[in-house]
Amino acid sequence: MKQRTTLIKNAKIVNEGNVFEGDILIEGEFISEVSESISAKSADVVVIDAEGNYVFPGAIDDQVHFREPGLTHKAEIETESRAAIAGGITSFIEMPNTNPQTTTVEKLEAKFDIAAEKAYANYSFMFGGTNDNLDEILKVDPKGVAGLKLFLGSSTGNMLVDDPQILEKIFSSTDMVISVHCEDEATIRKNLQDHIDEYGEDIPIEKHPVIRSEEACYLSSSRAIELAKKTGARLHVFHLSTGKETNLFTNKIPLKDKKITAEVCIHHLWFSDEDYKKKGTHIKWNPAVKKASDRDQLWEALLDDRIDVIATDHAPHTLDEKASVYTKAPSGGPLVQHALVAMIEMYHMDKISLPKIAEKMAHNPAILFDVEKRGYIREGYYADLVIVDINNPWTVNKENILYKCGWSPFEGTTFKSRITHTILNGTLVYNNFKVLDVKAAKRLTFDR
Repeated sequence: MKQRTTLIKNAKIVNEGNVFEGDILIEGEFISEVSESISAKSADVVVIDAEGNYVFPGAIDDQVHFREPGLTHKAEIETESRAAIAGGITSFIEMPNTNPQTTTVEKLEAKFDIAAEKAYANYSFMFGGTNDNLDEILKVDPKGVAGLKLFLGSSTGNMLVDDPQILEKIFSSTDMVISVHCEDEATIRKNLQDHIDEYGEDIPIEKHPVIRSEEACYLSSSRAIELAKKTGARLHVFHLSTGKETNLFTNKIPLKDKKITAEVCIHHLWFSDEDYKKKGTHIKWNPAVKKASDRDQLWEALLDDRIDVIATDHAPHTLDEKASVYTKAPSGGPLVQHALVAMIEMYHMDKISLPKIAEKMAHNPAILFDVEKRGYIREGYYADLVIVDINNPWTVNKENILYKCGWSPFEGTTFKSRITHTILNGTLVYNNFKVLDVKAAKRLTFDR
């Protein structure tokens, strides 16, 4: 079969700290040339005129819940990866709290089999740690999986690891990146009981950040960091939500040399506790969206490089589930389709530069997880590219939402920018609000 050649002309290329005008030549799955001007050498070359729009490296989302297997009434690998492609996310790392949980090598491989058949974006998975699966953790090939996920606070799927001795053993026994959900369970349980005593089951949603408090987050993340320092483990703290926690991280060394890293999610950068009144349980996440002052400090830490990565924690639930009373309404919401344009909206508000968005959503996840040949616009790298018209407004509504759950916390929001094309492994997979019926996804590989 003849190798496909694509030439992107007239682009503003956002890459490695710069924005520059140029062309990108793609041969087969790979970028073969990035230059000021490239001419098509034959009539067979497919030319995409970027028309002066911006080309970003495809985003790598290090934390999603695509709900397959076992929870497919909420989402599926196919539906959510299509939404990701529409949102400029070309690679995803999915979490282990499915049903069954991804806590044995056999179940992990079963997930890879599903993704190989159904994924529209490049894929990998986290292996789940529990109080009793250390033997399985030790069987995992670190080159074949993104890393290890531990829930130090209970979330969807009840995979809480709460035995301190086992935790220390896990931290001491693996070289994999250990990604953690940090909320102190005892603090949350006490706070929840206090609120049930006062309100019954129907607690006002505004109390969510009081129940899942700053203290619960800080206690847990500071303990995890202490343990990582003691054992030498490679620790990545997921979804920071408080200003206080940002002081636990450093920007004094380059990311590639850090042993302890941090992530912030779109919702903690966008919403604050002032939004509960309007959005209700649609912005109920664990950890909770907190004060505007927390959001400001998260932004500060993101921009000064104490926080390394922006992710989504995409975690869909049905509208019926979300409509339940506080104690029954699950935490989490869908985000992959709107994450990149939400960040570019922040660029329009002068909060972040375009190269910084590329760094936090593409370059840094690739560095942090040793993702092979992705996350940059470089010759010899896979052609995972996103073309964005940053002045083409559109409004999120039910008709253009691609998530299986059919809703978004951004409904009614008008974004100034619009993704026009997504290219995955050299193949055009999304074109002007339409995901093309072509599967070009590959399993992520890791250079370890």
